[in-house]
Amino acid sequence: MKASTEPAKAEPVGIRRPPLVRELLLVAGLFLVYKLGRQLATGHTAEAFRNARRVWDGERALHLPGEGAVQAALLHSDTTIHFANTYYATVHFPATVAFLVWLYLRRPAHYVWARRVLAAVTGAALVIHLTFPLAPPRLLGEAGLIDTGQVFGPTVYGASPEADTLSNQFAAMPSLHFGWALMVAGGLIVATRSRLRWLWLLHPLVTLLVIVGTANHYWLDAIVASALLGIALAVVHAPHRTESTAAGQSRRLAPADEPVLVGAGR
Repeated sequence: MKASTEPAKAEPVGIRRPPLVRELLLVAGLFLVYKLGRQLATGHTAEAFRNARRVWDGERALHLPGEGAVQAALLHSDTTIHFANTYYATVHFPATVAFLVWLYLRRPAHYVWARRVLAAVTGAALVIHLTFPLAPPRLLGEAGLIDTGQVFGPTVYGASPEADTLSNQFAAMPSLHFGWALMVAGGLIVATRSRLRWLWLLHPLVTLLVIVGTANHYWLDAIVASALLGIALAVVHAPHRTESTAAGQSRRLAPADEPVLVGAGR
């Protein structure tokens, strides 16, 4: 009788989902801080417009393409401009929530990673919103752009920034619309194996054209959001690529002597 010298086969290690109630509270808290933090930055009208002129002049000095060219393309068609306004008003939050829900159910380890990255980016963005209030290009006379939401609808903002009690219109930089959209696309590309997964990049691409074409953001708002996301991704490392089981659970292969690591983060 021979003694086997072959190493034991690796056993699949399941990744447990974080407790649902705790995650609901964490994600709800993230959105609440996002909304309340934007409100704290209101009331800085003069500073917001000074910063807007600096950003506008800085973009021209950097020879960035004019936001007006994108808006002019959207204004060629009523259907296109209505689509852009609707996309801006309705896709941002639902797409991010759907992304987190899908990861929680199908890729729990990637969910924890994505939640941490989004929290880091949102927190850093709020600090910038508080310290660098910025009027969007639709409010800046020098830009020569129109507020497509007010003119064509729908819009999520009040006609007067000072009287808008639901949102802070002076929190243009960075653009969390773009930062979150880029994270949604990147997270789905990392967490899935489909050959078509790169098509998810259409979401941040369309978002970029929409936020610029509707004059809600400058190019630099998206650039700063991308930089913040890059820093967060460098600090919060993604888990190993997962394998989908028949039951839709996420799991990875680990050596037999590797301890089980529960994929719940705090």
